[in-house]
Formats: sequence, C-alpha cells, structure tokens
Amino acid sequence: MFKELTETTGVVGNEKPVKEVMKKYLEPNCDELKYDNLGGIAAIKKGPSNGPKVMLTSHLDEVGFLVTDITEDGFLKFIGLGGWWEHVLLAQRVEVFTSSGEVIEGVIGSKPPHILKSEDRKKVVQMNDMFIDIGAESKEEAKAFGVRPGNVVGVICPFTVMKNPKLMMAKAWDNRIGCAIVIEVMRRLKDESLDCTLYGVGVTQEEVGLRGAKTMANLINPDITFAIDVGIAGDTPGISSNESRSKIGSGPQIVLYDSSLVSHPDLRNFVVDVAEEFKIPYQFEALAFGGTDAGATHTSGNGAPSLAITIATRYIHSHAAVLHYDDFENTVNLFVQVIKKLNNEVTNKITF
Repeated sequence: MFKELTETTGVVGNEKPVKEVMKKYLEPNCDELKYDNLGGIAAIKKGPSNGPKVMLTSHLDEVGFLVTDITEDGFLKFIGLGGWWEHVLLAQRVEVFTSSGEVIEGVIGSKPPHILKSEDRKKVVQMNDMFIDIGAESKEEAKAFGVRPGNVVGVICPFTVMKNPKLMMAKAWDNRIGCAIVIEVMRRLKDESLDCTLYGVGVTQEEVGLRGAKTMANLINPDITFAIDVGIAGDTPGISSNESRSKIGSGPQIVLYDSSLVSHPDLRNFVVDVAEEFKIPYQFEALAFGGTDAGATHTSGNGAPSLAITIATRYIHSHAAVLHYDDFENTVNLFVQVIKKLNNEVTNKITF
C-alpha cells in the first residue's frame, strides 16, 4: 500500500490517479463512497442516524510543477505547484505527464561547477531561471512528444525501505502517509459497532490553499474533524529546538497551533487523554507557518471542532522524504481508540 500510494503521482489539481488507489483500498472497508466535485473521495462507515459525524481527513495531492512554456531549443519552463525551496531542485529527475498520455522523464537542468563564479555558488537559483531537459532538440520536437503548456510535472523517487527497516523513504509522503492512515483506520474499524458515523476522506488541492477540504466539509457537514498530515521532524543536523522538537518514531504530533488553526482545546485534551489511557506515545508541535486541512474544516458550516495530527517527517517538500513506521502504527491506534469513544455525550462536551 505504501509503495502504491507514494509512487502514484497526483500533483495538485491532478489527483485522480491517487484517488483511484485510495478507492481500491477503501471500498472493501466501508458502507458507501461519496465524492465532491473537486475530486475528493469519502468512505463512509455508518453509525446511528442521530450520532455525530466524524471526518478523518487526508489530502491526495503532492507538490509538483506545471509547464508554462517551451523554449525554441526544446527546454521546458515551469512554475511550482505548492511550496518549494529552490535549493532542493537542481539536477533532480522529474516526469512530465504529456497531453498524449505518455510520461516522459527529464531532469531539472543545472550548470556544472567548473564554470560557476565563486559568488554564484552561494546563490539560490530561482525557479523562473530553471528549465527541464526532456531530450528534445527543438520546440517542435517537444510538441511532437506531446508536451504543451499546462502539463503537470511530478518528481521521481521509488518507495524504499531503508537499512533500518522501520524507516521508509519516498516521494509524496506529504500526504500519502495520511491517506494510508485513513485506509488502515477504516480497515480496522470495519467490523466494529460505532456510536458515530465515520467519514474516511481524501481531499484535493491542500497544497495550494486547503481547497478540497472546504468542499468536502460542505458536503459532509461534520460535527468533529481531524486532519492527518506530515509535520516537521527536528531530529536532523541544522534544525534547532526552537524550530522543532519532534523526532521521528516518537509518536504522532498533536498540533497546538499553526497559521491555519488554533487547536480546539476540548478536542485536543480528549485526544491526549485517550493517548495516555492506551499508553500511545505522542508529542506536541506548534508552527508559526504552514497549515493543514483542519484550517478549512473548522470554519465549515456553523463551525466544526477540529484538530490536526501529524507525522514527523524529514525532508518534506523535496524529492525524497523519510518517516518512521512506528509513527504510522501509533497514529492508527490512536485514531481507532478515539473514534470508538466518540458518541453524542462526548461530542456535546467538545464545544467552545
């Protein structure tokens, strides 16, 4: 499942291939599937008709690029879809999804160090000065390949279990790990009797403004929402404790604050109490920047108490990210126990 989810490309606005993978795994473990008009999918496990509606949200999309122009020499100009730091781009392999349906591999071009001036080596090359080389010798040949402005570009990194088998490297962990958690929670609760109706959701266009979470929340009108996403791992050289204290393998991150959401205190305390009751490790996180789909769902309808729970991940928004299997397992266990406890009595206490 991890391999299929991460190696399938679903750049922002083009998430359908990932939705089909998620559907494959969700369909056997739910009562019904629903879709919104932006391409999101919701698997429903029905509970009492008068029970609360709980929305467990992941996003299908990954950061990528969009072709904007083809030079006369056949090189592709592009813009980013989602947040990129240009340092991670040069000389990286990419795949261009052409209008003809063919996928063409290419590389983001870079100058060799032999011809760089010393001051240029210290500069960050801006994305609008970069290009993609697909091996075309002219604009006409690139067009003949099926390339045109508007084609999306994804990054290449095969799913890899590292030497320590608990660590997994892949592209698009942001947010295919969230999709995997939703799938596994639905699977483990398939034969459970719940006091709530559970919606296991994959939404679109998170990376460009939390858009699909808004349309899905409008469709479902949930009483409680959780956003599952990746978070910052602070356990690599160069990251200070002021930037992140989290470590991979130390449990899910309960997000206190980010630029999209101040976490709901009652819901947060409820989740922490469940984690402690079942001895599930967790860690707190707060970010001055960034956000999750909870930033959109908490303002849906009349307001839905929301909480973001994230997986500490190294090197997010790059070609290759690394996370820890135990964090997947502990987050699944936490959600299973939380959802089993969510009923009208609990939900009514989670208010402002």
